[in-house]
Amino acid sequence: MWRRLAGLLLAFAAATAALWLLSARLSAGQARRPLRFPSDLEELRELAEALRDYERQHRGAALALFCAAYLYKQSFAIPGSSLLNVLAGALFGPWTGLVLCSALTSVGATFCYLLSGAFGKQFVVYYFPDKVALLQRKVEENRSCLFFFLLFLRLFPMTPNWFLNLSAPILNIPVSQFFFSVLIGLTPYNFICVQTGAILSQITSLDAIFSWDTLLKLLAMAVAALIPGTLIKKYSRKHLKLDEAKHAQLLNGKKSL
Repeated sequence: MWRRLAGLLLAFAAATAALWLLSARLSAGQARRPLRFPSDLEELRELAEALRDYERQHRGAALALFCAAYLYKQSFAIPGSSLLNVLAGALFGPWTGLVLCSALTSVGATFCYLLSGAFGKQFVVYYFPDKVALLQRKVEENRSCLFFFLLFLRLFPMTPNWFLNLSAPILNIPVSQFFFSVLIGLTPYNFICVQTGAILSQITSLDAIFSWDTLLKLLAMAVAALIPGTLIKKYSRKHLKLDEAKHAQLLNGKKSL
């Protein structure tokens, strides 16, 4: 068990060092502010402006740093990917940003799956035995239509995405089904975040927020994001064995009174 922990810490240290070296090299090319993960929208806007200036001259380097940061967060289940989705929309535009984030989300979640399978199985079972047992039971009940069950979990999460990424190898979910369920299932969420970033990057005043153009974009974004969820919800009621109200509380760390 301790060997697995040492291996995980070594992988984390190596990835951290590689990301730091890449960000330090990029920071050397622009002296306005140090590069770090944004923690709020104000820091996100400042980072977008800094990277946008650099990206015009060194598109490849800026893209490499963004991809590395995104995969780092996803691979080690670090919160904050939503802000990176918004940043992608502001930096690369709505459609390029969506394709990029959807691909990185899938690859990063698969890295998390592989790291958990190699180093983290025992820790996940030890610290979350009830959640793993419940999720295992639901997976087995829906094994005949597993891919659609995975899509349902992504669109209507009974459990956080990071926990599903960590527990997937324990549940014997094939990596191919896992990858494509993330790619498809999280696209609506990525779409909302990326489109939000693209819209925010074009707003220069409060009045622009309430313009008809912005409001229509937001409305279209909401409708487009709801369509996949509605279809999967309809399918799940007919073909999946679910008890959402009962199990969602336990999977999210809450107990019924």
